[in-house]
Amino acid sequence: MKVVICPTAERATALTARVIEQALRQKPDIALGLATGRTMEAVYGHLVRAHKEDGLDFSACRTFNLDEYAGIAPTSPHSYRTYMNAHLFSKVNVPLEATHVPDGMAPDMAAQCAAYEKAMRDSGGLGLQLLWLGENGHIGFNEPLSALTSRTRLVTLDPATRRQNVGMFDNDLEQVPHHAVTMGVGTIADARRTLMVVTGAAKAAILARVIEGPVTAGISATVLQMHADCLVIVDEAAAADLSCRPYIEYLMQHDPELKALLA
Repeated sequence: MKVVICPTAERATALTARVIEQALRQKPDIALGLATGRTMEAVYGHLVRAHKEDGLDFSACRTFNLDEYAGIAPTSPHSYRTYMNAHLFSKVNVPLEATHVPDGMAPDMAAQCAAYEKAMRDSGGLGLQLLWLGENGHIGFNEPLSALTSRTRLVTLDPATRRQNVGMFDNDLEQVPHHAVTMGVGTIADARRTLMVVTGAAKAAILARVIEGPVTAGISATVLQMHADCLVIVDEAAAADLSCRPYIEYLMQHDPELKALLA
């Protein structure tokens, strides 16, 4: 796990977008694992600008989103399909048939989850998985006690997660679904590269546990400690509780990969 500390959230999201842009330019037919959320809006904004101003080409890539709410139709304004269409897919040249978001209304959820896993395998596996960190340490919707080997499945959302996401549902907690479809922890860990962006003081305590604490099913993001190619990009506020910060800063100055990234 390599960690980069940026002075601001804006710098963190810009750097995250640059990593994705580099991956797409190096392998135009890459299968990208994508995420949603307020932080990702800024990341996608940078990618849209790179497409419009610098010719970043999405035409050969395939995308697979981490998750979707159960019981929410793809056409709903609250769905992650609608989110992705609005913030990225409709603004770049990715073919819509190459974009994949779980269907929250699938009549056979188990069959859909198995098909989602197969589609990722058939695409050659995820080349890069973009992640954000939940306040309880989840990645995707892998809530506490998710098996570290878990695959795409239907899950019950933690009440804390429902409260955290209430802003997407007109601040009405009653509208927030109790269930979601998510890639599993094991599914995420199978990606050849993982990229997690974390911003804000509210994530500082849990980020320190993810990076410095034990690997545990109680905090699904700790599985990233075991990943062979994981980059974590954070802002100053999110990095506030990291005790290993002196070494992180040393690596940012001396690790060849990080030096090239930050040049």
